[in-house]
Amino acid sequence: MLKISNFRVPITEETPLAELTARRLKLPAEAIRQVSIIRRAVDARRKHNITFVYTLEVECDAPPGQVLARLAGDKDVVQVTLTPAEEIIPGGKPLPNRPVVIGAGPAGLLAAFMLAKYGYKPLLLERGRDVERRAQDIATFWQTGNFDEQSNVQFGEGGAGTFSDGKLTTRVNDPRMSQVLDILVTAGAPPEIKYLHKPHIGTDKLRQVVKNIRTKIIEMGGQVEFESRLTAVETKNGRLSGITINDDRFLPCEALFLAIGHSARDTYQMLYEAKVAMEAKAFAIGVRIEHPQDLIDQAQYGSSAGHPRLGAADYALVYQDRAAGRAAYSFCMCPGGLVVAAASEAGGVVTNGMSLFKRDSGIANSALAVTVNPADFGPNILDGIEFQRRYERLAFALGGHNYQAPAQTVGDLLSGKSGSSKYLVTPSYRPGVTPADLSGCLPDFVVATLAKALPDFGRKIKGFDHPGAVMTGVETRTSAPVRIIRGQDYVSVNTGGLYPVGEGAGYAGGIMSAALDGMNAAISFIQQYKV
Repeated sequence: MLKISNFRVPITEETPLAELTARRLKLPAEAIRQVSIIRRAVDARRKHNITFVYTLEVECDAPPGQVLARLAGDKDVVQVTLTPAEEIIPGGKPLPNRPVVIGAGPAGLLAAFMLAKYGYKPLLLERGRDVERRAQDIATFWQTGNFDEQSNVQFGEGGAGTFSDGKLTTRVNDPRMSQVLDILVTAGAPPEIKYLHKPHIGTDKLRQVVKNIRTKIIEMGGQVEFESRLTAVETKNGRLSGITINDDRFLPCEALFLAIGHSARDTYQMLYEAKVAMEAKAFAIGVRIEHPQDLIDQAQYGSSAGHPRLGAADYALVYQDRAAGRAAYSFCMCPGGLVVAAASEAGGVVTNGMSLFKRDSGIANSALAVTVNPADFGPNILDGIEFQRRYERLAFALGGHNYQAPAQTVGDLLSGKSGSSKYLVTPSYRPGVTPADLSGCLPDFVVATLAKALPDFGRKIKGFDHPGAVMTGVETRTSAPVRIIRGQDYVSVNTGGLYPVGEGAGYAGGIMSAALDGMNAAISFIQQYKV
């Protein structure tokens, strides 16, 4: 098999990829048996000549050595061999009771999936509701402001990522990434997620994918229960011996996969009181900013903006305030999406971003977040949670005590004013926004850093700092404010049998990295214990 890297194809090219590949290899078209796309990215640095950049694997009739000899000196064409599938061999340690997984987000789902696949018949417990009922509860909240503390954007089947853009980008370089993508595709995700440089599923498709993974876990012998919240852990001689669910149901348990997500504050409190080893960690808070999607498309793609093969453009921005030792950056950018209400506690306003698969809302939104360090919020492990909670409650009050969110234009923030409602786009947050001064619900250092960052972002993307661009507050759930400390074997350093995994445990930063973490922890367990 041959591998072609850095294969550039103009977005206007109509010739089939197999034919272009044959030309690249100097072979007749009929000699190409199969072309597999391994990766496809967009190079938009030359806006008059935007190209797709492919990495391809090619099977052809010609002997690879012969083709390589013809292309001598071409570093972008090499011969590759297929890597055999990884063999995972179960260990020999006995386990009195089946493993339990807490949380049905990406980390918990993939941990439970792997455990079920290898015959361990896991019990998967989720504090929220199944994805169908959860979607109804969230729609009611967005339409009416009637908040459900049990079923919301943070809690329920699929985790917080189910009501997001469904982005699968990650900085993690893990050989098992292709396995996660295969599981998602088999469950109904679009096949192109396996090769796109910036793949996404979209919240509409992701809901069905999550449901299908749950169904498969059950088919393989697992059990899934909803409205089942972890309320206590019991240990003996430094090892897990049992758990309590909903304060009244005790389960003997020697292996617990803790995939609680970044917002299970009551669970963090319980673990802290149980003396499970934890530490405070940095996170970030800020706002959601919205622009017309056309503005972003024009800035990124120039005259090619709107080309059907490109879709909605995204961006990634970073500003370093070296004098203050702060950074502001875009986070969870949602092309063609919406700003959504993402509270998980009564009396707090939290924002997040979401896109459907088609990304066709006409509005681009992103978090603009500023780093927050433990020195900013106090010496205690759980002080970061109280820091987040304080600003969520201030936003709730500033928005009118009804889950409307405070909003401010860029022009008002930069001039120290408030009250303008001359928005560049109609704010998409529901149940609605209230014009306000965001300095009333953000730390001073966050406002000051954003005021410096916005003009810098405007120089990088023309129109980004338009006076009418609207910012909605507050974005506080960028990552977990604590880390549950574990060893290289994925087990808590002071509570044997406890496997903290995913974003809530402080070991992931999105859907893919959380899913990989859950999968890897499950494999570590499988290699230790017998079925």
